[in-house]
Amino acid sequence: MSRIVAQPLTRENFAPFGDVIDMGGDNRYPINGGKAMRYHDLATAEAVGPNARVLISMVRGTPYEMPLKLTMVERHPLGSQAFIPLSPRPFLVVVCHDTKDGPGEPHAFLAGPGQGINYRRNLWHGVLTPIGQEQDFLIVDRAGDGSNLEEFYFSHPYEIHLPWKLSHDRHFADRPPARRDRARHRAEDR
Repeated sequence: MSRIVAQPLTRENFAPFGDVIDMGGDNRYPINGGKAMRYHDLATAEAVGPNARVLISMVRGTPYEMPLKLTMVERHPLGSQAFIPLSPRPFLVVVCHDTKDGPGEPHAFLAGPGQGINYRRNLWHGVLTPIGQEQDFLIVDRAGDGSNLEEFYFSHPYEIHLPWKLSHDRHFADRPPARRDRARHRAEDR
């Protein structure tokens, strides 16, 4: 089983896959008489096909056991899909470039407090993966006619690990390596 360690989610390292949704951008301005700050144009929602429309939903996600055994990814050929957490908890983001044979090797990111993501249309990605406890999310995606879900099952699963600094927290299920292995894992996590 191939081992992948989640990297911190940044606008730069996630750009090939979609948008990071947070308040870190420069496109902001005051509204409501200066009582609120609008962080504008954070992501591009896509919806194509017959009777397509963008919709907003909510979901409550249950955490997976860590390390995550990634056996399947999915994609939505007719629309983008955004997940915005409603609590300041991290969650795992797994994405794959498309190849002529299906999804390529996964890339894993750790979304920090205050960060959401927007998957581009037709991007292979893992399922919603809260870490440590249930988490609520706002979802922006596509509704309309046509099939907007494709799934791919890997012949050999991948094992996705949290960075050791996070995984040693007792609230998360990924156990720390034994003392003699910590230095090796720290080097791998960089």
